[in-house]
Amino acid sequence: MGALLGAVYAQGPLPNSCHGVSPSILSLSTTPGWKAVKIAGNYTRPRGVKVDTKGNLLVVDWGRGVIANTFGSDGCIASSKVLIDNTDLNHGIEVTPTGKFLLVSSMTTIWRYDYDPVTLTVSNPKVVVKDMFDGGYPSRTLLIPPATPDLVAVQLGSATNIELDTYDMSSGRAMVKVFNLETAPTGGWDWLTQGMQLGYGLRNDVGLVVDGNNNVWSLENSADDLVREVDGKKFDVHTNNPTEELNFLGSPQVTNNKWYGYPYCFTVGDPKAFPYTNFTVGDQFVQAPNATMNDTTCALRSEPPRFNIPAHSAPIDGKFDAEFDYMYVSLHGSWNRSPPTGYKVIRVPFSKSLQGIYPTAGNESIDGFEDVLWSNNVSECSSRTCLRPSGISWDRAYSRIYVASDNDAEGEVYVLYEA
Repeated sequence: MGALLGAVYAQGPLPNSCHGVSPSILSLSTTPGWKAVKIAGNYTRPRGVKVDTKGNLLVVDWGRGVIANTFGSDGCIASSKVLIDNTDLNHGIEVTPTGKFLLVSSMTTIWRYDYDPVTLTVSNPKVVVKDMFDGGYPSRTLLIPPATPDLVAVQLGSATNIELDTYDMSSGRAMVKVFNLETAPTGGWDWLTQGMQLGYGLRNDVGLVVDGNNNVWSLENSADDLVREVDGKKFDVHTNNPTEELNFLGSPQVTNNKWYGYPYCFTVGDPKAFPYTNFTVGDQFVQAPNATMNDTTCALRSEPPRFNIPAHSAPIDGKFDAEFDYMYVSLHGSWNRSPPTGYKVIRVPFSKSLQGIYPTAGNESIDGFEDVLWSNNVSECSSRTCLRPSGISWDRAYSRIYVASDNDAEGEVYVLYEA
């Protein structure tokens, strides 16, 4: 993979170490045949990452801005500079397929800059989307599907763990929308009243991913502290429920008004936690069944996920490989589960059909993925002691994956590759 492309987009050899970069204090392992090398440290909170059309690595450092990194002949970072100094930037970043424009987001605003990847300069900032909600889950992930370079998909999560108002699509929260970059009015599109719907009832779908058919998928961070109430009795089901979800949203050119379940319907990860049911993995459940909203209602009305990830793993980003055989996913790690889970990079096998591609394991499985990079001491993991994978990005040749980690002790960037 990438031999031909590598002749055009080569970013140097695959490094075994990088001079001047402090060794990682984390205990990490990779699947046989893979290697992870720390190439940068001293970030505040690295989140979204993007490789531009010249192979430079752009990193959103939350509370600082965008850092542009060039590479030397050894495959390590040769130089770094602050490309955009804006402390409001927290996650979202995209580069248009031509490489001429750079998009970034704060909680409330999306900007488009004129961008020169040769001189690493930006100019002429223009607001593309305005008046997104200030508060709640803060990420505003951006995705430009390559076959529709004039469109940007934008994610906005809920304000709280269970925000009942989001059951109404007009709430403007827990959804994905699409906006046209070329026809944006002066001052930008209004988030609440404009844009095309691409699914709602999506609690906090931080990861937006595009496949080879230009269809959009989303990675959902589902709810915390759920209970099941039956006949006035409450049962704690939160350890392994609900699953995190991989949802299929479809073409960015086609309105999607489907409801994906939040804030009422969730996906079963551990059927044994639910008394008086015959649940299997992938079924939909509500916390407190009643006559108008119950498990059957969810099965009939809610759009189910195409794939499940263990509860509280916190998927942040995803990228397909060049052949669309695997989706690589960063799992940021849990705070609401004992023992902890996540803190790793996985890959999800996909299969192909005449109708498109789909996760091989389907949504009846909770373990249909492979670990690629993981923290060895996951049972003792915290935000300071383990890898905290956030943004990921392939290089132009699909020969290596750049993985940001916003560990509280030190923000880092790793290169992950098949040796």
